[in-house]
Amino acid sequence: MRQGTRLAESASATDTARTPDDDPADLAAALRTGPFHTALRAAIAARRLPLQRVRHHLAQQGVTVGVTSLSYWQQGARRPRRAESLRAVRALEEILQLPEESLIRLLARPAERGDGERPAARSYRSLVEASDVLRTLLTELGCPSDGGLHTIGHHERVRIGAHREMTGRESQHIVRAHRDGVDRYVAIYHGDPGCAPDRVRVRALENCRTGRVRWHQDTGVLVTELLFDTRLRAGDTHLFGYGFEDGTAGPAAEYVRGFPFAGGQYALQIRFDDRALPVRCHRFTQHSAAAPRGGRQELTLSGSHRSVHLVEPQVRAGLLGIAWDWE
Repeated sequence: MRQGTRLAESASATDTARTPDDDPADLAAALRTGPFHTALRAAIAARRLPLQRVRHHLAQQGVTVGVTSLSYWQQGARRPRRAESLRAVRALEEILQLPEESLIRLLARPAERGDGERPAARSYRSLVEASDVLRTLLTELGCPSDGGLHTIGHHERVRIGAHREMTGRESQHIVRAHRDGVDRYVAIYHGDPGCAPDRVRVRALENCRTGRVRWHQDTGVLVTELLFDTRLRAGDTHLFGYGFEDGTAGPAAEYVRGFPFAGGQYALQIRFDDRALPVRCHRFTQHSAAAPRGGRQELTLSGSHRSVHLVEPQVRAGLLGIAWDWE
């Protein structure tokens, strides 16, 4: 695998107007109790530094971090995990005139801190930025918006691990070509906040093989070619299986599948580790990432209380998913 094209940073500088986070008492409380993103946001606000200036100060110390990453960190959409990111956090303590280890200590896993921090949901802004990244990565692979395939059936199985993280997912996919010469499918993976896409492993399980793989580190987006052994003619069908092994992100609270076009049947199963079972689950729909969620329906854990599922006989364009609460 190789790193996908790094995009120009799109986050704007933070507003320098005074906010409640400017209060030194608020900053002290945030540093004492966390969580990390609240403390970082309070520290940046207290020093009245735009993110562009924060990035500049980091660069002067030989640390390269994009404005987008800094924005994700202070929103709680992502947590610094890699060695270079942790080096940046230590540098931030100096730049923001904070006590040594004051930010680093807040990066302990939520389960180890015992603070009950809820997994961060992706913001609309982060989804838009991921969409921009996705378009760039698909262009790298020479993939048109219409890959020449219609989905007849798609069954996804998502696995949630003992630390509430998504450990992987597998897909059984049935497609029909609507033009001649189609010989591949491009699969998309968008990891949860904290995902390290360079460590995600792609598996070709049945009737396909892995081709080129591209990813973008900051957004956790990965795309991969799945190559067929034959060129399909218009009207031909093809059944293939593939998967992604992850486990690099923090706790997950939902799984969402986007459908740019209407299609055939879709089934989604979420299976939980016995040591990490949610207290409630529900399905939902959205017309777009910016639209409110609707179609909420409670789901009951089954299969020895370890899994939930949904079945959509004929999907519509939009988003469909399952969300759950840990406590």
